[in-house]
Amino acid sequence: MAVVIRMALYGAKKNPYYHIVVTDKRNARNSGNILERVGSYDPKQPKDSDKRIVLKIDRIKDWISKGAKPSDRVYKFLANAGVLPKKAVPVQTKKHLQSEKTLLKIKDKADKIAKAKEAEEKAKADAKAAEEAAKTQAAAAAAEPKTEEAPAAEPAAESAPVEETITAESTAN
Repeated sequence: MAVVIRMALYGAKKNPYYHIVVTDKRNARNSGNILERVGSYDPKQPKDSDKRIVLKIDRIKDWISKGAKPSDRVYKFLANAGVLPKKAVPVQTKKHLQSEKTLLKIKDKADKIAKAKEAEEKAKADAKAAEEAAKTQAAAAAAEPKTEEAPAAEPAAESAPVEETITAESTAN
């Protein structure tokens, strides 16, 4: 008989609640033909709650020693509880990596952003330097003693042009 440790759904619709049970592998998930209930899992509880996963560790160890195999999800619960070693994460193939063309696009975009930030910082620094220069110039102008100068003479106005008078003789031609 192949014995497994798996979860059996006992919750209502949109309100899941699972029992962790030891049963024959050939039985249906919720058949009721279980050998023993060794824990519970309530996904509605907060992740840090003690009531989220409840395990009878000693009974689980006993069943594992007798040859019971945990399902993948139950294996994760037991590994997090320290009963079983965690499974090693397999090495990924290169298919999950981005192509060279995409990497170049990303690098170009990052370079453009860096140049834009650099230009913005330079513009801010130039504006600040210009502001400082204006302040020092204003301070220097305020510190100089004022000497009153005579207003410069305006150039003489040109004589008004002589208007030609229209005579009867000039209009006859």
